Amino acid sequence: MNIKILDSWLRDYVKTDATAKEIAEKLSLTSVSVERVEKYKEDFIYEIEVTTNRPDLMSVVGIARETATVLNHLGIKAQFIPPKLIKPETTKININLIKIENDPKLVNRICAVVMDVKIKESPHYLKERLETTDIRSLNNLIDITNYVMRTIGHPTHVFDFDRLSTKTLIIREASRGERIKTLDDKEHLLFGEEIVAVNDKNEIIDLLGIMGLQNSVVTQDTKRILFFIDNNDKFHIRKASMALGIRTDAAILNEKGLDPELAYEALLYGVKLYEQIADGKVISEIIDIYPNKVKYTEIEVFGNKINSLIGVNIPINKSSQILSDLGFENVITGDKIKVKIPSFRTNDIDIEEDVIEEIARIYGYHNLPSKLPLIPYNITNNPTVNEFFWEKRIKDALKYWGFTECYTYSMVSAELLEGPEEEAVTIQNPLTEDFTYMRNTLVPSLLKVISDNKKQHKIKIFELAKVYIKQSSSLPKEQLTLAGVIKKPTADFYEIKGLIEQLLTDLGIRNLSFRTSQRGGLGSSIYIDKDYLGEIEVLDSFLIDFEINFELVLKHTTLKKEYKSLNKFPPIIEDLTIIAPQELTTEDLIKEIKAIDNKIVDVYLLDIYQDSKTLRITYQDPQKNLTNEEVKEIRKKLYISLQNKFPVKIK
Repeated sequence: MNIKILDSWLRDYVKTDATAKEIAEKLSLTSVSVERVEKYKEDFIYEIEVTTNRPDLMSVVGIARETATVLNHLGIKAQFIPPKLIKPETTKININLIKIENDPKLVNRICAVVMDVKIKESPHYLKERLETTDIRSLNNLIDITNYVMRTIGHPTHVFDFDRLSTKTLIIREASRGERIKTLDDKEHLLFGEEIVAVNDKNEIIDLLGIMGLQNSVVTQDTKRILFFIDNNDKFHIRKASMALGIRTDAAILNEKGLDPELAYEALLYGVKLYEQIADGKVISEIIDIYPNKVKYTEIEVFGNKINSLIGVNIPINKSSQILSDLGFENVITGDKIKVKIPSFRTNDIDIEEDVIEEIARIYGYHNLPSKLPLIPYNITNNPTVNEFFWEKRIKDALKYWGFTECYTYSMVSAELLEGPEEEAVTIQNPLTEDFTYMRNTLVPSLLKVISDNKKQHKIKIFELAKVYIKQSSSLPKEQLTLAGVIKKPTADFYEIKGLIEQLLTDLGIRNLSFRTSQRGGLGSSIYIDKDYLGEIEVLDSFLIDFEINFELVLKHTTLKKEYKSLNKFPPIIEDLTIIAPQELTTEDLIKEIKAIDNKIVDVYLLDIYQDSKTLRITYQDPQKNLTNEEVKEIRKKLYISLQNKFPVKIK
């Protein structure tokens, strides 16, 4: 979130001689990122990026506290001046003007007061400060609420008290189907569970923490106001704001989980402003409903751990002073600091390391020595021990063979899920119905990519990613998988088969075999020795896919080469025609023939006609020339072996 602050506004709470440029530079080194400093008349505007875990810095006072701390510890004198907050005089009041009934599950704290006011134009300084932060000035009553939000960091709201027409405000969850009209004159249908305030007639008068409604907005006739601050459950605010599509500054702040202690500070600061620029007078008791008080935590931080993690020796007194300046009460006891976490930092400070990080950033990361840490283990120069080496090798090969890599979602809908739903990994809180399950195969996602590109007649895509296999007794198994799809007018099974053979040969895998598909239909199951690797599926005449277990591939990969000298003696080549039933695969025949004698160095399919298969056999001896008699003996063994093992005839 980016906020804009005038330099003169910041200096209301920081006393320093540092220039705007110096402030921006030092903050960027140690705290928030000051994106730019722009000249504005005789002033400067800071545009500051604040990370979402630091809602305490989304205000002038919060930035001022940081600025003073940073400047002091980087050698520039500065003093933080917190706003003076005084409880107003409430001796002559009507205690029965309004009652508020809160639901502590929805709102952590409510602070409110009724005041007599006069509506008029805001002072020039206030209008200018608001407008430089991209907030339009309307009138003094509304401008004060925005000014308090920017200064203190907690959203506030103002109602026309007489238009409320109620003695009681009830805080509740909205019901599904209720309708409201917000300040921007837009109607919204509520989804249910939004935090709303209703009057005695059960009419909704406010969408808490997000935006006020038309039926209670202040007008030119407003004489009395209800100044109202609500510190809400951040989860309800986030859900309602996103569901309704209402993204106001108040919603963005409230969904971060603001400090409830700020609510009372915002009330006192707002009352002071109403007294100053709206002739305000308090006419009711100050209502402070605070069911969910902040639970303060204490963390012990050891001096030797501070120095060990940061890498430099920081005196424990200096660490303690840094924490004190940041608002952390602490006490030094021996070699440790006992730190009380302030209410405005309970969102992001949980453990000892969080506290040490605060010390490190104020000390200045730029002040730490640029020295690489010692590595306690030996680094190998062999890249093949890293799976990323093999992943890149596969991806590069497929890229050069005309494939395009895809990245698809790990979550899929029931339509893209393969197998029974009860065997799938189910997401407990899916974003949509399209992301209900964790996929157990990559192929459906790739086929959806093909389907989404109907105009493309030739597509070759692949993905190397994880699939998720359900396990009853533990977390799902995450299995790295390689899958691909080819779409073209004449898709060929043998193209995919050859592709996989080439890929795995490049990875040093030789003992690959293709067998009848386990899933039935056209295609083949792939094995490395006896280990099942994956499948090739022929979906139709123009679409073929494959999917293999890449983790199993990684177990067999190697770049080791075995040198074999060229054979000096010529081979003897002959063709053998075998009549075999269709269920007998060529691979089984070749395997059996190669196993008969080590002088059979090569066998491959030459031709197929009906039930006949012609195989070309190469005989060769590395030590001498083979004679016809020696080949005849090998051939005899070959015939006997084939006819004994398979129902075949040899021509």
